Amino acid sequence: MIRRVAAAGCLAATAALLLLPGRWYLLAWLPFLAGAWQVLRLDRRAAFALIVAGGVLLPLVAARQPPTSSDDMYRYVWDGRVQLAGVDPYRHPPSALELGPLRDDFLWPDTANWCVPTGCTRINRPGVPTIYPPVAEAAFAAVVALSPAGARERPMQLAMAAVAAGVALLLWYILGNLGHNPRRAVLWAWCPLVALEAGNNAHVDVVAAALAAAALWQLAAHPGTRRAVAGGVLFGLAVATKLTPALLGPALLRRRPVAVAGSAAAAIAVVYLPHVLAAGPAVLGYLPGYLHEEGYADGARFALLGAVLPPPLATPAAALTLAALALLSWHTADPDQPWTAAATMAGGALLVTTPSYPWYAMLLVVLVAYGAPAEWLTVAAGGYLAQFAPELGLTVHTGQLLGYTTGLAAVLAGLAVRRRAREPAGAAPLSP
Repeated sequence: MIRRVAAAGCLAATAALLLLPGRWYLLAWLPFLAGAWQVLRLDRRAAFALIVAGGVLLPLVAARQPPTSSDDMYRYVWDGRVQLAGVDPYRHPPSALELGPLRDDFLWPDTANWCVPTGCTRINRPGVPTIYPPVAEAAFAAVVALSPAGARERPMQLAMAAVAAGVALLLWYILGNLGHNPRRAVLWAWCPLVALEAGNNAHVDVVAAALAAAALWQLAAHPGTRRAVAGGVLFGLAVATKLTPALLGPALLRRRPVAVAGSAAAAIAVVYLPHVLAAGPAVLGYLPGYLHEEGYADGARFALLGAVLPPPLATPAAALTLAALALLSWHTADPDQPWTAAATMAGGALLVTTPSYPWYAMLLVVLVAYGAPAEWLTVAAGGYLAQFAPELGLTVHTGQLLGYTTGLAAVLAGLAVRRRAREPAGAAPLSP
């Protein structure tokens, strides 16, 4: 009984901290971790009730206010609106004159952070085409189509919050189905990153995470060809939602690689084909420009590597490190439990690229819930020190270094502890 009350108190504290502004959000990780530790030790019925409560409550609490740390959601709404008007979202940037009739006071107010000759807007980078892949675009169109007239942020926030809650339930079922501890679903359901990025900022990464979770289930559940094809299709759809699930590839290709890769490629081709026919090479969207803008081309963005290497060497070093991580992930992957090796790739990629966009780590949270080492959560949290660095009196670069160095140290410490635990006890000394 005491443990149940303690866990419920931690859930309430996590929810309360999600209501606080900016840097105070970082404190929500403390009751989350304490509460998750309690839930992992509860009986199944109590654990399930608390996981469902947190999986529903926390994203809804975060959705009580407009997006606080990202404006990506406004592009989602715009892209959905463009598609419902019968225009391919890759053909024109939001600032295009051809899209003038679609503008309203919500997305195009008199004053906003982004201004172009055609007006000011809440949509980031209004002068460039969309960057989001086709499955994400389909999700945007579906939410906008189901939204009531005059709706603003709330439908997209509630839709992504619902997906986050659905993933919590899915993980509970999958883990039990695979013979693992279903209580680990709490590591997703209560995670502040999931609540903030799905419920408040409404990032489509949660849809990619849902598809990736389903793909992992299919590929780990049974070695048959049918499961491999189903898992490959889900994996391909996840990549066609957000590119980050591609990091799962090396671990997922350990078993039946031809079936998995072939079905994934087919799924990607099918969802891209209508847009290729409508927009041609423009389906690449703003991705090349984004990578250049973020400093990945000249090496300026790799904070940890840049701390020991000059920028011109950071980019090739990053490429070599990612290649080595991919090989390690493939070599060490257990086809029945691919999430541990997948976390090496996904978490290692975050440490290499050190993004200040924490929602990129949503996939890593799924892997931890499946059974990857819990210390990877420190890497998932690392991006927030970069994002909230100005509020903490730090530069973004310093925030990146602090956040991801802490994550790297935690991962290495966990690895050392587990390796030491696996070592056989020393032989007894010989008698004289």
